[in-house]
Amino acid sequence: MKVLVTGAGGQIGRELVDALASHEVLACTHADLDVGDRQAALAVIADAHPDAIVHCASWTDVDGCESDPDRAFRDNALANRNVMEAARRVGAYVVALSTDYVFDGDNDEPYHEWDTPNPLSIYGASKLAGEFEIDPDCAVVRTSWVCGQHGSNAVKTMLRLAREKGTMRFVTDQRGSPTIVSDLVVVLRAVVEDRLPGTWHVTNQGALTWYEFARVVLTAAGGDPGRVEAIKTVDLDPPRAAVRPANSVLDNRALRLAGRPGCPHYRDSLDRLVQQLLA
Repeated sequence: MKVLVTGAGGQIGRELVDALASHEVLACTHADLDVGDRQAALAVIADAHPDAIVHCASWTDVDGCESDPDRAFRDNALANRNVMEAARRVGAYVVALSTDYVFDGDNDEPYHEWDTPNPLSIYGASKLAGEFEIDPDCAVVRTSWVCGQHGSNAVKTMLRLAREKGTMRFVTDQRGSPTIVSDLVVVLRAVVEDRLPGTWHVTNQGALTWYEFARVVLTAAGGDPGRVEAIKTVDLDPPRAAVRPANSVLDNRALRLAGRPGCPHYRDSLDRLVQQLLA
């Protein structure tokens, strides 16, 4: 199978290219393809003529999106329209990545695929708009709290703060599920190979607050979790531009009901990731 990966230079894209090594992979970084440019998307995808496209490219600066909503919707929504149009022309199947931030966080229970989205931020709204652009016989995969070997992510930030500061402050009133990229790409590969339609939640199992996550990461790194101080979101200094959902735990219900393997508990992979980042 010929698979084109957009955003191949990013955190998920780089590991996904490796995970798809048994197929013919066309790895398109932002330098190779700006998917917000319709003509570029049509030309590159027509020339490649892939069987499938995994659309990882996105603008994921949650706070940056608040100050530039036009760029957010161009890169996260219009880009999906462009990729989908190009895919239709060559008959390619598409998997588009989305986010837990499409939900408002008011639920007490984890969000499943059939819950009604209600984003609180420009980032969440732009990603939800992007979901609307994907054809029903293709797939949207929502994930959350993504951490891997490449790019910027929370685990890297926590390890950096552990080196630089005495006390680390993380919030106790935002709860979610970490997703380790090495586990996520295995499921993405299966989605592509089986051409699954519809919306899927794919995260590691287990949920915790950012405060609890920082303590787990420090422990995995051989540090002192007592250095992590618990605060509330309102006490963040400086405050964040974008509102985050208090509860963004995703229930991987569709995978479970379909009897398909998902990701393991985050602890099964987090220790390995921390050691890789410390090496």
